[in-house]
Amino acid sequence: MKIAIFTDVFLDITGGIVTSIRAQKNQLEKLGHEVYLFTSGFKRSEAEIRKLADKNIFIVPTCKVFFKPLVPIARRPAKIEKWVLKNFPEFPNFDVVHVHYEGGCSIAGIRLAKKYKIRLVQTMHGREDEGVHDMVPAPFRLIVATLLNWFHSWYLPHESKVKKDNNLARSRASAKMWTLMVNHANQADVVLTPSHHFGAKLKEYGVKRPMDVVSNGVEDDFVLEKVPVRELKPGNKFNIIWNSRLDKNKHIMQFLEALTMVKCPYSLSAFGDGLEEKKAKRYAKKHNLNVKFYGHIERDLILEKMNNCQLSVLASYHFDNQPMTIVEAVVRGMPVLICDPDMKEIMPSGGYVLADGPEPADLAKAIDELYEHPEKIAKMSETMIKHRGEKKQSIQVEKLLKVYSGSKK
Repeated sequence: MKIAIFTDVFLDITGGIVTSIRAQKNQLEKLGHEVYLFTSGFKRSEAEIRKLADKNIFIVPTCKVFFKPLVPIARRPAKIEKWVLKNFPEFPNFDVVHVHYEGGCSIAGIRLAKKYKIRLVQTMHGREDEGVHDMVPAPFRLIVATLLNWFHSWYLPHESKVKKDNNLARSRASAKMWTLMVNHANQADVVLTPSHHFGAKLKEYGVKRPMDVVSNGVEDDFVLEKVPVRELKPGNKFNIIWNSRLDKNKHIMQFLEALTMVKCPYSLSAFGDGLEEKKAKRYAKKHNLNVKFYGHIERDLILEKMNNCQLSVLASYHFDNQPMTIVEAVVRGMPVLICDPDMKEIMPSGGYVLADGPEPADLAKAIDELYEHPEKIAKMSETMIKHRGEKKQSIQVEKLLKVYSGSKK
């Protein structure tokens, strides 16, 4: 098959979505499919552009000023469409367009698929409503959400409108972001989600297109590697790993506050960067926390370093849908501490601990209780190892190809 992937999240940014898309692309290519990836990205040398092109990765027209150096923002969809058709006149011959995210590049992918009647698959990754609340200061949330809606509706029809309620659309800004997400998803022939609980939320707010679940996966080579059963010997230090962005929506500051409350000896290895990285480092230094910040490093190195830890932590609450943090923890046989009940769906029963809530005191209590019962760590680790094969990317791509071809599971 000839597959076009459009995503606003890939180059010059880190995170689970990037890892998931890269793993899908690699596995599809191993199976002999031709995959072209179109994405936004910061300016590069001609040599770097050629190197990316050799991997069938192409940078669409991108804003040179806005949000640099935080994230690359694609230019308006009409300009991207024109660029794609000029550089890839064979585009009408693609078999599938697979769109990730909801920005300008992704919108262009939708419009091109509609124009040439190419099968359109849309993966809905995230809770953009929560993103607005976590990342935008309160006085500007409604303004930002309104502008994003206006931009989106300029290029794609908004036939559904979500109103403020007492559930997920708890503010006018949240309602506008749900309006954007729902109308974006309703453009597709098939909507994919990484988890059932997120799919249910999308249906509740108005997504009417056929929907399926394709889990995030990890490269098969990592799954086939032998990993140790985690053990915590009484009296030893509790080695904990943070394998998420250092952002507000991941609740890094709440977790660092929890570490000021724990009674057991611990060490935290924090992998990832983000908008709260400097703040987190200052807080850790001020409170003399036993934390080492590694920043952004290659994923395979993180997976190797996991072998020296006994617990992975995901402190986000009502934000994530199926974070790679958890997927990778399962693959590495790593017990996980969560505080969001929705995350139970995507892990083997018996492989995780659910804190009483998302507050620092809840997280600290859960850590201390685990330390007092170290035998639980080995049992949780054994459960994860037993189920790690389910996270192979090859298994997930088999499901994806059935969606691409339109065959029923």
